[in-house]
Amino acid sequence: MNTKGIILLAGVVALEACARVPITGRRQLNLVNEGEMMAMANTEYTGFLQENAPLPASNADVTRVRTIGNKLAQAATKFLNDNNASDRIAGFEWEFNVVNDPTVNAWCMPGGKVVVYTGILPVTQNDEGLAVVMGHEIAHAIARHGNERMSQGLALQGAGMTLEVLTQQKPSMAGDLFLQSFGIGSQLGMLAYSRKHETEADKMGLVFMAMAGYDPREAPKFWERMSGGGGQAPPEILSTHPSDETRVRDLNAYMPEAMKYYKP
Repeated sequence: MNTKGIILLAGVVALEACARVPITGRRQLNLVNEGEMMAMANTEYTGFLQENAPLPASNADVTRVRTIGNKLAQAATKFLNDNNASDRIAGFEWEFNVVNDPTVNAWCMPGGKVVVYTGILPVTQNDEGLAVVMGHEIAHAIARHGNERMSQGLALQGAGMTLEVLTQQKPSMAGDLFLQSFGIGSQLGMLAYSRKHETEADKMGLVFMAMAGYDPREAPKFWERMSGGGGQAPPEILSTHPSDETRVRDLNAYMPEAMKYYKP
């Protein structure tokens, strides 16, 4: 194929890979097939739970997480269906687990595989605070932010590198790239994403929690508690996520829109 043909083909691939994120409408480039992402998520999720035994279903925290998670999943599904974006959760099989770990963390893999660490529960304090965290993480998965990060990582490996090729040639690297893309193993899962992704997930999460019947006005309060969690935060310009002050300001600015969906 000549150079002109390669450029044309690359343009077609890029166009097909582009999509718009629900709620924000931002164009994104996802080069990894979402089916591959979910297959890998199932493998990594199973492996994670084998190494980190989840708390039993009879545990009160598990009951809370699953109740809130199912409400958020139903709300997100309704929003996506109403806005002709149901393809975003095609093939999702929601699953919510809690692990006994002091790390302040929570994450959601493609396909709706969610884990909440007990270390974040003292910060969430109540159901609304927990809905803030879970709605935010679910939003990351629906917005396919992890796919974007995986796509960027694969691009750094060289032209023509796909997830399938990387998995075959360097399975350990593929697994590490996947986990890094979703913040699994980091001190705080939210740190895995860019400020752009964080702000996007904040807005989507507000809408999802509002539709699920949780007051979105609790979100700024949660982030204020996070900012008081001890330790000096790095300057925002050096961080991959918004400063808590910026985050609270942005959340409050978007609150009138989120409140349109809140019917307690």
